[in-house]
Amino acid sequence: MPAARFLCVTLSTFLLAGAALAADKVGVAMVEIKGKPADAPSPLAWLMGGDGEPTTRQLVQGIRAMAKDPRINACVIRLKDAEIGYTQAQEIGEAISALSKAGKKVHVFAEAYGNVELVLASYGDEVIVQSGGPVALSGMYMEEMYLADSLSWVGVKAELVQVGDYKGANEQMTRNAPSPQWDQNIDQLLDGMYGAMRSTLITNRKLTDAQLDAAMSSIWLSLPEDQIASGLIDSVVDLATIEEHLASRHGAQVQWIDAKIGEGKKSIDVSNPFAILGMLSKTPSNTPTGPAIGVVHISGPIVDGDSSYGGLFGEQSVGSRTIRNALEKARDEKLVKGVVLRIDSPGGSAIASEVIWQGVRRVAEKKPVWVSVGSMAASGGYYIAVAGDKIYMNPSSIVGSIGVVGGKLSMGELYDTLKVRVVSRGRGPGSDIFSSSKPWDDATRDLVRSKMKETYDLFLSRVTAGRKGIDVSKTAEGRLFAAERAVQLAMADEIGSLTEAISDMAASLGIDRYEIVDYPGPMGFDEFIESAFGGLVRSPSTSVGGAITINPMLEMARTIIGPRAWPAVRDAAASLSQLRREPVILSMPRAVIVR
Repeated sequence: MPAARFLCVTLSTFLLAGAALAADKVGVAMVEIKGKPADAPSPLAWLMGGDGEPTTRQLVQGIRAMAKDPRINACVIRLKDAEIGYTQAQEIGEAISALSKAGKKVHVFAEAYGNVELVLASYGDEVIVQSGGPVALSGMYMEEMYLADSLSWVGVKAELVQVGDYKGANEQMTRNAPSPQWDQNIDQLLDGMYGAMRSTLITNRKLTDAQLDAAMSSIWLSLPEDQIASGLIDSVVDLATIEEHLASRHGAQVQWIDAKIGEGKKSIDVSNPFAILGMLSKTPSNTPTGPAIGVVHISGPIVDGDSSYGGLFGEQSVGSRTIRNALEKARDEKLVKGVVLRIDSPGGSAIASEVIWQGVRRVAEKKPVWVSVGSMAASGGYYIAVAGDKIYMNPSSIVGSIGVVGGKLSMGELYDTLKVRVVSRGRGPGSDIFSSSKPWDDATRDLVRSKMKETYDLFLSRVTAGRKGIDVSKTAEGRLFAAERAVQLAMADEIGSLTEAISDMAASLGIDRYEIVDYPGPMGFDEFIESAFGGLVRSPSTSVGGAITINPMLEMARTIIGPRAWPAVRDAAASLSQLRREPVILSMPRAVIVR
C-alpha cells in the first residue's frame, strides 16, 4: 500500500495508541464529500496544507484505509452539495464497497438524491435521505444544438472539414441537424452509458430490471414511504437525529472517530508575515524517498507549450511542454518504478498530442506506462492513451473519437451586414487560405482535406501500433465508446479505477509499499501566478472551482449551464477555440453532457 507520506490520509485514531473502544460503543467515522473533488492536487497544495479539499484519489485511499483501523466500526459518507460525475461516483463507490466487504458498515447520507448520487450511494450498506429531501432517478438525457442556420442568419459560414464519418465535431456549426453517422455514434454511446448506470444499480441494490423501471417511474416527488418502497432508499432520517439512528442500527452508543482525509501537512501560518514570505519564496519538492509509482495528470484541452490554470474560459489546459517535462522527470527518477497516465481530456492540438505521445514512448522504453481514463480520453486524449502499455477505464469513461477536424469561420457576410470593410492583401500561393472574410473554394477545401488526411493516417498508425488486434474499421472515424464496448473492441484492457491501476501496477512490479508521486509537481507561488494569468490584464474576476475566470460573465454562464455540465462545455469551447491558432486539431469539441 502507499506510504503515509503520499497517501495523504490522517486517521487521528491511529495516534491514540492503546485506547480501546468501550464495548458498549460503536466507532463511526464521518467523511464529507463537498463540491467537485479535484482529480489532481492543486499546484499550491503544499501551501494549503490540511486546509485543502481532498482529491478523488485521496478520498478513495482514505476510505480504503479505514478498513485497517480497529477503532472504526462504521462510516457515514455525507454528500454535502456534491457535484461528482459518474466516473468519480464509480471510483469512490468501489472504495466504499471494499470498506463494506471488510466488515465496516457504510451509511450514505444526502439531503437530495439524483442519478449520480444514487449510483454512489448504492455501493454502501444503507442509503439515507434527509427527511423531506427529494429523490429522483431519471434516464439519461442529452441535448445538442446545431448552429448552421443561426450563423447563416448573422452572416457567418463555418468552413470546417473533418476526417472520419462519425467524428461529428464540425456538425454543430455546419449543419442544422445531425448526420445519420453521428446519430448512430451518439445513440450507441448513450446506450452504453445508460446500461452501465442500470447495471450498477441493479447489482448493488439487488433489483430486477422491472423493479428498477418501476422505481424510475414512481420515485420522483415521492413520499418517504414510496422512496423506501422503490428499493433505492433504505431510511428517511433528519440530519439532527442521525446519531440516534446509527445507535439504533448498531445497538450501541455512537463514538465519533475523526477521520480526516486529505493533505496532512501543516499549512502556512497566516498570522506570521515572515512565515508567509518564507513559504512563498520556497521551491516545493516532489522527490520520493522510497519506491514510487508516478501519476502523470493530463486533464483538459491539449495545447502546445505550457499548461495553464485559468484560460480563456477558466479551464485548465494541458501543455505539451509541461507534460513532456513531467514525463522526463518521471523517466529519470530512479525511485519511480512505473508510471500511470491519468487522462481526462477531449483532445486538442494534433501537434501537441504527437509530442506527448513521443514522450510517453520514451518513458515506456525504461519503465512500464499504464493509462487510467477519467471521464474521457477522446481524440487527442486517446492518441496519447494508446502510447501506454495497458489502458484502464471506469464503467462510464468514454474513449475514441479517432478523427480530425479543422477549418475556420468565414465572416464576410457578417462584415457586410455590419458595414465593416475589410481590405485583404497577400503574397504567395495560399496566403489567403485562412482569410476571415473569404470562404474556401473547392480546390482549397480539397487541399485542406488532404493535409488533414495525413494527420488522420498518422493517428491511425499510432492506434494500430499501440492496440494490438484492434479493428479500426469498427473503432475509427470518430466513433465514441463507453468502457464495456471499448474493452470488447480492444480499445482498452480493463474496467477499473485509478486506484486499481496503481495497485495492479505495483503488484506487477512486486512492490508492497510504495509512494505515489503526482506529476506535474507542485508549483512555486510566482510560477503559479504566471501560469494562471499568462501575462494578461484581466477585468475583475471571480473564482470558479479554483480556476480564475476572465470576468463575471463566465460565472453567469456557469450558473446557467450548471456546475456539473460546465466543465464539459468549458473544455469543449476551449478546445474548439484552438482553431484560432492551429488549423488542424484532434478534438471532440462537442460537449457530451449526460444527465
